[in-house]
Amino acid sequence: MSKVLKFIDLFAGLGGFHLALTGSAMRMSGLEFECVFASELKEDLRTQYQINFPDTEIVGDITQILPSQIPQHDILCAGFPCQPFSQAGKREGFNDTQKRGNLFDNICDIVEYHHPKYLFLENVQNLKNHDNGNTWKVIKEKLDNLGYGVISEILSPHQFGLSQHRKRIFILAVNRQLGDISTYGFPIPPKGASKYCDVTKLVDASDTNITKIKPETRYQLKVWQEFIDQTISHGQKIPSFPIWAMEFGADYEYKDLAPAFQTVEDLRDRRGKLGIPITGKTLEECLAQLPIYAQTDAAQRFPSWKIRYIEQNREFYELNREWLTPWLEKVRNFENSHLKLEWNCGVNATSSIEDKIVQFRASGIRIKLPNFAPALNLVGTQIPILPWVKLPSEILSEGEPSKGRYMTIREAASIQGMQDLKFDKLTPNRTLEALGNAVNVTLVRRIAKTIFNDEQQ
Repeated sequence: MSKVLKFIDLFAGLGGFHLALTGSAMRMSGLEFECVFASELKEDLRTQYQINFPDTEIVGDITQILPSQIPQHDILCAGFPCQPFSQAGKREGFNDTQKRGNLFDNICDIVEYHHPKYLFLENVQNLKNHDNGNTWKVIKEKLDNLGYGVISEILSPHQFGLSQHRKRIFILAVNRQLGDISTYGFPIPPKGASKYCDVTKLVDASDTNITKIKPETRYQLKVWQEFIDQTISHGQKIPSFPIWAMEFGADYEYKDLAPAFQTVEDLRDRRGKLGIPITGKTLEECLAQLPIYAQTDAAQRFPSWKIRYIEQNREFYELNREWLTPWLEKVRNFENSHLKLEWNCGVNATSSIEDKIVQFRASGIRIKLPNFAPALNLVGTQIPILPWVKLPSEILSEGEPSKGRYMTIREAASIQGMQDLKFDKLTPNRTLEALGNAVNVTLVRRIAKTIFNDEQQ
């Protein structure tokens, strides 16, 4: 009979750790786990967790729970809050003003009281590099002082043939009473596994519970497809650098001194966003007529990558001015983020947007091959678009396009290995946000089978 390992699920979210460690897949491998306690701050997620895992006690704010109130356990699981360490956030780490970074101290308090065999943690890839490595140093020192050896690995589902690109750091801390940490390790990604990734296998074209692409979005994609077609027909390659249409026709000075540190005289009578003449009477008015990324006063000199992108976009415009000038008239009313295009498909891909994955991000419209999905973003408005998917005829009105929709909740759940969960108490956007913040169940299960292998009987 399998040994039952008891675990707690902190910052539980939708219950990714719970789902990964329980169920027949783990029992068949000779491992059996029981969740004896869970904690999640958000009330709606707690409600949904209770529906999916009715036999597990789940509480709210972990900072209000004494370690003595938590049952004894073998494993502490936690995808502790990542925003303080994420490159997408403010990266405040342990100095986070909302105290999310300091929640690691609550983990340490629980560990000090219970001394579990293992800590199984997950966080953003940037955790190790945050604050020049000092955050990671503090985490290791805290765990070392509690009597734990620590190893970590940055892994992504796509490395194991799963259709999602999402690098995260996984951390294993082992109580030194169990032996040397050097005997433990993470699964090694098989060579070439990513070539088997295919998002199209997860698509259910018969699903009628979908979100159609808005006409405005379709028009924007049509205009950018025209840009790609014109680029190729005029003997150019689709740029590998981010395409910033705002820069086309601009000639403001940017290399030596950022515009925010220039004078009105320096800026006036030059051309700004989309090549429109700068006519402001004050510096603030002049800056407002520049591309949004050129308005910053963060430093007197732009970073080298920004200088390079501006230069590349201006050179591209000069090479293609004849056809780009009339094309620009079609994008003048686009939002700032819709004036940027990131072609992440390489030089050998077809030039069609329709057979790619599209994501409208704050950094621009991102086009990717359908070999694996982008990480599900915490912002519900950035749901991946699948332009090639045929829509069920019964939900189409006369004259509506027959292809193209957003990724469904069920497909997003499948990418995260959460297709067996219920989401009935959450709104669609809230579900997608929660999925974006969840651990990948299939990857966590694979890691667990490796690191807890010695617990088999």
